[in-house]
Amino acid sequence: MASAPGPRDESNPHSGAGRFAALVAAGILLSRLIGLVRLRVFSHYFGLRSDAADAFNAAFRIPNFLQNLFGEGVLSASFIPVYAALLARDDEEEAGRVAGSIAAILALLTSLLVLLGVAATPLLIDVIAPGFHGAERVLAIRLVRILFPGAGLLVLSAWCLGVLNSHRKFFLSYTAPVIWNVAMIATLVGYGSRVNTTGLAVALAWGSVVGSGLQFGVQLPEVLRLVRRLRLGFDFQSENVRGVLRNFVPVFVSRGVVQISAYVDNLLATLLPTGAVTGLTNAQLLYTLPVSLFGMSISAAELPLMSSAMGNEDEIARILRQRLNAGLRRIAFFIVPSAMAFLAFGDIIAGALMQTGRFTHADATYVWGILAGSTIGLLASTMGRLYSSTYYALRDTRTPLRFAVVRVVLTTGLGYLCALPLPRLIGIDPRWGVAGLTASAGVAGWVEFFLLRRSLNQRIGQTGLAPTFLAKLWAGALVAAAAGWGLKALTSAAHPVIAAGLVLVPYGLGYFGMAMLLRVDEMRPVLARITSALHGKDT
Repeated sequence: MASAPGPRDESNPHSGAGRFAALVAAGILLSRLIGLVRLRVFSHYFGLRSDAADAFNAAFRIPNFLQNLFGEGVLSASFIPVYAALLARDDEEEAGRVAGSIAAILALLTSLLVLLGVAATPLLIDVIAPGFHGAERVLAIRLVRILFPGAGLLVLSAWCLGVLNSHRKFFLSYTAPVIWNVAMIATLVGYGSRVNTTGLAVALAWGSVVGSGLQFGVQLPEVLRLVRRLRLGFDFQSENVRGVLRNFVPVFVSRGVVQISAYVDNLLATLLPTGAVTGLTNAQLLYTLPVSLFGMSISAAELPLMSSAMGNEDEIARILRQRLNAGLRRIAFFIVPSAMAFLAFGDIIAGALMQTGRFTHADATYVWGILAGSTIGLLASTMGRLYSSTYYALRDTRTPLRFAVVRVVLTTGLGYLCALPLPRLIGIDPRWGVAGLTASAGVAGWVEFFLLRRSLNQRIGQTGLAPTFLAKLWAGALVAAAAGWGLKALTSAAHPVIAAGLVLVPYGLGYFGMAMLLRVDEMRPVLARITSALHGKDT
C-alpha cells in the first residue's frame, strides 16, 4: 500500500512543484489533445450553423453546471487543503474518515440534484436558452435529460481527482478525461454517417454518459488503494469534515456565480443568429487549453504544497510568497505567447483543428474573432487561478467569492452591452456580438485579478510580476508573431493543417529564441527538460 508523501522543503518554490506541474500539464495536454480531436470530429459531422449543434452545445452546459458546482474547483478549494494537511501529519485514520464522508455527501447531493434537474429540464431550457423554439427546444430538453446522470458521475470523478492530487498522483487524475473523450469520438464515428444530425446529437449524449462512467471507474481502483482507511458515511462530528463543509459553501457559491456568468453568455448567444452558441463553445475550448495547461497545472500542483506549509504566520507567508511569485512567472512565460498566437493566428489554429466537412474557412474566421476577444483576459484569468489557490491554502474561501461576484456583475453588464446594442450601434453583423461577450469577460477578469492581488499583498506581503519581466515576454512574443505573420501570408493557399505547422512551429521557436536572447530565467527548465528528453533521462 502507498503511504503519504514524506517531508519536503516547502520553502523552496521549485521543491517538487515543477515536476508535479509537468505531470499535471502532461495529463491535461493528452486529455485536451483528444478533446480537440473530438471537436474536429464534431465539427465534421455538425458544422457550425446547425440547429442540432447549437442544441447539443446549449444542452451540454446545463448538466455541466452541476459538475462545475461540485467538481474539481470546489473540491480543490475545500477538500484538498484539509485532506493534504492530514496526510502531512500521517493521520491516515482521520484522512480516510474525511474522504469517505465527503464522498457520501457528494453522492447524496448530486443524486438529488440529478433527479431534480431531469424533472425541471423544460424550465431550465426556458431560462438558459430562451432563443430556442420548436424542434430545437424539444431536442435540447431531450438532450439535457440524457446528460444529467453523466454530470453526476463526473462529480464523483472530481472527488477521485481531489484524493489523487492530495497524494500527488497527478497524471492519472488529469488523463482520466481521455476515456470520456474517446467514448464521444467513437459515438460520432459510429453513428455519424448512419443518422441525421438530430439522431447523432441524441446518440452523442448517451456516449457522453457512458464516457463519464468510464472516467470515474478508471480512477476508483487507485483511490481505494491509496485511502487505506476509507470509511463511507456521514460523519458530521469530525471537525475536519465540518471544516471541509465550511470551506465548501463559499467556494460553492463562488463557483455558482461564475457559472451564472457563463450561462448568461450562453443565454445572450442564443439571442444571436444561428452559429453563435457553437462558435462561442468552440472558441472557449481553444481559449481554455492554455489556461488548463499552464494555469490549472501549476495551481493544482501548488495547492497541496502550499497547504502543507508549516511554521508560524510569518514563515508561512514567506513560503507562500515564494511559491506564488515563482508560479506566476512560469504561468506568464507560457500564457503571453499563447495570447499572442490566438490574436495573430487564431484563424489558422481554428482552421487546422476544425475546418473539415461542414466546417468552412469562413467559420474558422468567425471563431478567430471570438477567440481574439478572449485574449484580452487570458493572462489575468490564468494568474487569478494561482492567487485563488493561495487563498484556499490559507483556508480563506470567502475573499475569492467576493471578488468573483464583482467579476460576474461586470461580465453580465458589459456582456449585454457589447453583444446586443453595440453591434447595432456601430452597424456590424449582429452575429459578431458574441466576440463582445468574450472581450467583456476579459475586462472583468482583469478587475478580479487586481482585487485578488491587492488583498493578498496586504496579507502576506508583496507579490506579482516585475514590469521588466512582462516587457521581455511581450517583446519576444511580438517579434516572433511578426515573423510568423510573414509566413502566414506565404502559406495562405496551403491546407489549414500544413499552414498551421509552417507558421506556428517557427513562431514558437522564435519566441523561445527571443526568451534566450533576453535572458528570461524560465527558459532554463525548458531547456533542461528538452535536453533530458533527448538523452532519455527523467528530470
